Amino acid sequence: MSDSLLAATGMISPSVAGEALALDYWDLEQQRQMTIKAANVTLYYEHENKPYVINMIDTPGHIDFTGRVTRSLRAIDGVCVVCDSVEGIMTQTETVTRQALEERVRPVLYINKIDRLVKELRLTPDKMQEWLARIIADFNRLIDIYAEPEFKDKWKVSIQNDSVAFGSAKDRWGITASIAAKKGFKFKDVYDAYTSPDGAKGLAERVPLHEAILGMVVKHHPPPHVAQKYRIPKIWKGDLESDVGRALLECDENGPAVMMVTNVVVDPQAGPVAVGRLYSGTIHDGDQVYLVGSKRMERVQSVTMFMGPYREIVGSLTAGNIPALLGLEHARAGETISSIKDIVPFESIKYVSEPVVTVAIEPKHPKDLPKLVEALRRISIEDPNLVVKINEETGEMLMAGMGVLHLEIATTLLQQQGLEIVTSKPLINYRESIKSKAGPVMAKSPNRHNKVYVRVEPLSSDVIDMLVTGKINENMDKKQIASLLREKGWDADEAKGIVAIEGSNVFVDATKGVQYLQESMDSLRSGFTDVMLAGPLVQEQCRGIKVVLHHFVPHEDPAHRTLAQLLPAARRAIMGAMLSADPVILEPILGIEIRCPAEMIGTVAGVLSSKRGKLLNIDQKGVIAIVQGEIPAAETSDLSEVMRGATAGKAMWNTHFKMWQAVPASLTQQLIAEIRKRKGLSPEPPRADEFIDKE
Repeated sequence: MSDSLLAATGMISPSVAGEALALDYWDLEQQRQMTIKAANVTLYYEHENKPYVINMIDTPGHIDFTGRVTRSLRAIDGVCVVCDSVEGIMTQTETVTRQALEERVRPVLYINKIDRLVKELRLTPDKMQEWLARIIADFNRLIDIYAEPEFKDKWKVSIQNDSVAFGSAKDRWGITASIAAKKGFKFKDVYDAYTSPDGAKGLAERVPLHEAILGMVVKHHPPPHVAQKYRIPKIWKGDLESDVGRALLECDENGPAVMMVTNVVVDPQAGPVAVGRLYSGTIHDGDQVYLVGSKRMERVQSVTMFMGPYREIVGSLTAGNIPALLGLEHARAGETISSIKDIVPFESIKYVSEPVVTVAIEPKHPKDLPKLVEALRRISIEDPNLVVKINEETGEMLMAGMGVLHLEIATTLLQQQGLEIVTSKPLINYRESIKSKAGPVMAKSPNRHNKVYVRVEPLSSDVIDMLVTGKINENMDKKQIASLLREKGWDADEAKGIVAIEGSNVFVDATKGVQYLQESMDSLRSGFTDVMLAGPLVQEQCRGIKVVLHHFVPHEDPAHRTLAQLLPAARRAIMGAMLSADPVILEPILGIEIRCPAEMIGTVAGVLSSKRGKLLNIDQKGVIAIVQGEIPAAETSDLSEVMRGATAGKAMWNTHFKMWQAVPASLTQQLIAEIRKRKGLSPEPPRADEFIDKE
């Protein structure tokens, strides 16, 4: 599809469009025939004799690369959602549409592979229209569910207003209602083309795809100065009445330069290239800019823009564009860059899923270790969803990703850099949590001079969601956090007392009039962070825990209440309280959508239940059944062999991260022992009384 758009704007030859896969320029993408990286390009297009500049980002469709979609959405104002005419609205279509609507990015719909309706489903022209109307209704249902009230009706797509296009990207043709009316084109023409020996050759000349897609974009996607008026209040929480606020709302090219980095590409020669949306001002070669997150000034060496795989040097760019800046060594995805120092950063980008699979990785030849560490550092800059951990003590290197494919691509990338590496079998990431309240419990510092009293309780699922999606975060004003938590039934004093947030866990100060607390708080907070990153059962991250500092008895001499004393005391108290509160291990559960012939529903259900899975819903579309279910990520390592074997290869499926859920009690002990053994810990988890001190 993107090839057709590039050909129409003169960037590639029309004769290779559809085969060049120009925006899937990475050799791995060409080999696998799938988009892995997000590629951006600027198109110049004349529509009805009026010139337009269209910034386009081609993003991946596979769920493992959904983080790239999330980041790209921050840089743009409209999306063209592509779906398959036979498959209709799939889980991934729903995921990306939801992400777009949450960012206030306006969608239009392109239904692709119309040829399948004729060749595979043998639908007549009338039946084709009925079938497509159902897909449009399903898509509008998503807008109903996920769009904010003011956009619901405005952004629904319809054939009548040209916000829906149909076509076949492979055969390079496409239509909207007005193109069909203007050119006298009907669905019967599609049917005739695909049932005649000549096939679809004439369709591309009669109704070229780019006219439908770019016409739809020009008509429905807003220009930056319109979109920013409603997008900025959502993604920037500074004062909209200030000079900066007004410049952002107006997309003012004469205002201060304010940009958000949405992607970093590491160029072997030029170093990191920071790509993102310039929301206000103009950026030039040589400008000094402030990186708000890194708290440092850096100089822009060169202002460029991406044209697919190539970068063009432009010298300067104005607000509304997507610059690619060289020279910003410390810029990372999510960074706010500004020509002025005192500025509120943009809201952080929140991802819809999190890394659930890990592999251990090591060089085949020890001499390659520094090279591997450097390559891993570079890879994690380019892809923030790839979490790389290097254990300084053991030298173990772990790489966590969204799924097996995500990790497979990352390891292939390392090998392409000439590294010979050895990887472990994929390991599933777990989380630790608690089921009940416990405490207050007390622990003393190593010198026995300070006492820390702590109680813990599980957080409600709606508060966890607010923490995970960033609706509550550490950059917010305390009063703002308190009012949100009071709405969720929190006690007013506790709501005001949040002193730290780590992931989906909170640390609350509920003490009254304790001496030396302010100067000791950093040390106590460090103890909290320590435990939340490595819980007591198996040293996995914690999730959904409220830790309350109930009381604190410090020694009056500062020499006795150092970090070395208070961090262990806080750590011991929190560990003891958690182990007293019915601790549990949480495992990642994946949603699974399986498409199979109707007669195979029983077989598919059997495979799911053999894998501790659940069947949730069965939908029938003609001869195809769509089975929706859940399956623990831990059970999916051999799912393809088992499913293919049972269904003779007739079932197709995709999975997506759905939720964290407690591991069944019958499996917990064995799992704890396995994880502890793998991490070199004693097989038995500690007991609460090993941490709790008596008065």
